[in-house]
Amino acid sequence: MPRPARPNQPSPSRSRRPQGDHRARQPAHEYVLDALPGLEAVAEAELRAVPLARDIRGLRFWYPGDPARLTRLRAPVAVYRVRAWEVPRPRGLLGHQPFGELTAFLAGVARWGGHRSFRLAAAGRESSVLARLADELQAALLLPHDPEEGELLIRLRPREDGPGWEVLARLTPRPLSARSWRVCNREGGLNATVAYALHRLAGQREEDRIFNPMSGSGTLLVERALMGPYDALVGVDVDPEAVECARSNLRAAGRAVEVACVDALHTGLPPRSFDLIVSDLPWGGAIGTHSGNAVLYPAFLREMHRLLSRQGRLVVLTHELRLFERVLREQDRWHARELFQVYSGGHWPRAYLLQKR
Repeated sequence: MPRPARPNQPSPSRSRRPQGDHRARQPAHEYVLDALPGLEAVAEAELRAVPLARDIRGLRFWYPGDPARLTRLRAPVAVYRVRAWEVPRPRGLLGHQPFGELTAFLAGVARWGGHRSFRLAAAGRESSVLARLADELQAALLLPHDPEEGELLIRLRPREDGPGWEVLARLTPRPLSARSWRVCNREGGLNATVAYALHRLAGQREEDRIFNPMSGSGTLLVERALMGPYDALVGVDVDPEAVECARSNLRAAGRAVEVACVDALHTGLPPRSFDLIVSDLPWGGAIGTHSGNAVLYPAFLREMHRLLSRQGRLVVLTHELRLFERVLREQDRWHARELFQVYSGGHWPRAYLLQKR
């Protein structure tokens, strides 16, 4: 992969640079992470563990290191490099000096990421001004403009900290949430950043014996396998095609995890077999039915209570909020609290952490 180009233009005026340790004397760029609504805190927590990231303001930060480190983040959907211009409207970016700076900025990102096309994302992108900007960029960058599938996603929006407009250029041709290990997908598959957040907030323990019932395409299995050591990791699904799909994704991720074609409610395993159980329950949309879930959810909680160790944790993601909370009210064996609610795939599912009373 080519190294990122060294910038040969000074940052625009009023673009706030961080104060602090300048011993490394490396050129720093401003970046912003894009996270699913509801997972911003998880993305920020992961960002704060990145060496050299500084002047962190929510999901905005400065970073002088290799951008490849940022593309290994697992909680955000995407990472963008940011630059701002003091122009009153996007038309101002077509001026001689701003356009030269804009072209150099975008060319640096495109060279680093290997993008083969670009697209613009902005309010009024069908306007004559943005159409002209797209034409000028196509000629200057020598990249085709693909309004729907362009790999270099360029976002234009008003600045947050003053007058002018800022341009965000996505570092990678595909979103970070489109994991390279996903060679098989199924309808209703879980977004990988949501799976990461579930495991992150459930807690990582090397001694955990982890169970993923109704594992589907294996997203929860792969994400946990990539996070670090564990004592055991097992997934089951009653659908043989889902089992093979999960196995394919695990092979692509280079992880050996047991996935069996077994009914999660009738595994035959002894009591207290697991310390952590993580499940994306059927919502009654792409998978399952609402009437079926009314029977499934109480039975699921009973069987998971049997399989979970005394101090174990059960993490559940569902969009059947009324049903799940009613089932919780009607039982006295679990203590539950909400972990997060996230916007994903047009829904607002909620994650819960349950522990035995």
